[in-house]
Amino acid sequence: MLSKTAEYALRAVACLGSSVGNSVSADQLAIQTKVPRRYLTRVLQDLAAAGLVTSRPGPGGGYELCSDINTLTILDVVNTVAPIERIRDCPLGLKSHTALCPLHAELDKAYAATEKAFASVTIRELVESASPIKPLCESL
Repeated sequence: MLSKTAEYALRAVACLGSSVGNSVSADQLAIQTKVPRRYLTRVLQDLAAAGLVTSRPGPGGGYELCSDINTLTILDVVNTVAPIERIRDCPLGLKSHTALCPLHAELDKAYAATEKAFASVTIRELVESASPIKPLCESL
């Protein structure tokens, strides 16, 4: 359901959300998130353009989350790089379908439920979860 870009953006934000106040290099992010560095760089550029992360070049530089993890949600990140496309009109362009048919109405309900679920989880909740499985970390 999520694009690869959205998944990679969420990995990067979760990683950065775990080290608020610290810069993380693109190389370190690529290793920790298991995202190809070239792809990750493009995702980070999108996140920076939207104001979710900042970047500092040079030695000691890297990327830092500049959004508040208390309010930044999964949906915010997804919508920044690859928004969930809701179904507003008949995808087939049928003129007689002035409303969504039962199939597309049900699909759109699922998309709406996904948006609602993603909007209800902050990055803080992800990175400070009580789960013994920590995001992006090998469990020993």
